[in-house]
Amino acid sequence: VFYWLLFSEFLLQGRFIFGPDVRSLFLTIFLILAPVLVFCIFVARHLMNDFPDHWGISVMVVAVVFTVYDLTLLLLTSGRDPGIVPRNMHPPEPESLDGNNDTGNGQTPQQLRLPRTKDVYVNGVVVKVKYCDTCMLYRPPRCSHCSICNNCVERFDHHCPWVGQCIGLRNYRFFYMFVFSTTLLCLYVFGFCWVYIIKIRDAEGSSIWRAMLKTPASMVLIIYCFICVWFVGGLSVFHFYLMSTNQTTYENFRYRYDRRANPYNVGVVNNFLEIFCTAVPASKNNFRARVPVEQGLQQSRPPTRGFMSPNMGKPVGDLELGRKPVSWDEPRSGADIRDLEVGGMLDEKEGRITHASPDLSREALPVELMEGRAGMH
Repeated sequence: VFYWLLFSEFLLQGRFIFGPDVRSLFLTIFLILAPVLVFCIFVARHLMNDFPDHWGISVMVVAVVFTVYDLTLLLLTSGRDPGIVPRNMHPPEPESLDGNNDTGNGQTPQQLRLPRTKDVYVNGVVVKVKYCDTCMLYRPPRCSHCSICNNCVERFDHHCPWVGQCIGLRNYRFFYMFVFSTTLLCLYVFGFCWVYIIKIRDAEGSSIWRAMLKTPASMVLIIYCFICVWFVGGLSVFHFYLMSTNQTTYENFRYRYDRRANPYNVGVVNNFLEIFCTAVPASKNNFRARVPVEQGLQQSRPPTRGFMSPNMGKPVGDLELGRKPVSWDEPRSGADIRDLEVGGMLDEKEGRITHASPDLSREALPVELMEGRAGMH
């Protein structure tokens, strides 16, 4: 029933929703857990007796607690609705007609198209919102269609392959907290590996190089954390800048607000308060609800008053998904013709299609529209 969420993965009866590349989440968990286990076994265990008043045990306790906290943030980022906008079953109707089908320009309702963009005001600044052909709606401000998840996401930032989920309105704060806490965990392991090497050097009175050879696990962890901290640390600094200016990654790379005014920037302090100190908006989808069978699947669709999507009559295909556009008038491939033969029926005598794929209207097409479409089979 959730055709528009076919690319998503659900767990625990809809309590968790993951992106289509959720398998990469297991790689991320392994990259966090494996070095922490090595640290606890080969470094922290030896440091437990090297500090007075049993303070050495806190080295391992902090590492374990910090890792659990980090993985919890990872799950909160990856396993929740990022702000998916529910799709429409039918395209919206033009507001300018106000319920009247008479256009006054000699155009028939079938020839009308929805405007590609609309102007809305955000803090007194005009912002253009685009029409999404896939979701059949005008996207809210800061919303974009993710080509990987195949959903429109509010305050779309980017799709993160490391967490297997889109980063949007409802999980951005958890994403930043996860990245920042991972940076701190890397610095923690990196620092105490050097502490252990120095302890060995002082105990044996040898050089730092000989002490490093005594603990190869510490050397591996130092190199690993040094590489990782450049990645997660750089990401933390970059998103800190984005939050201070109230931008998203998508907006920063596409719109370049340094060249024009940013309507969402309300000051550094208020920008951070908006991210961390406001309630997380409720999801617009109830993934645990039972969905009744759509009436459109049982009978003909109700007429949409003849209005067309902005791209109707143009090559069909979701450019954001990377599909090859196909013209309405272009003959279909043999596979598509077989699909129509199995799922539908062509009445050649009456010159109309009585049944087509579910994406097309189930109403019979007028003969006038069939004339001049010699390429349709």
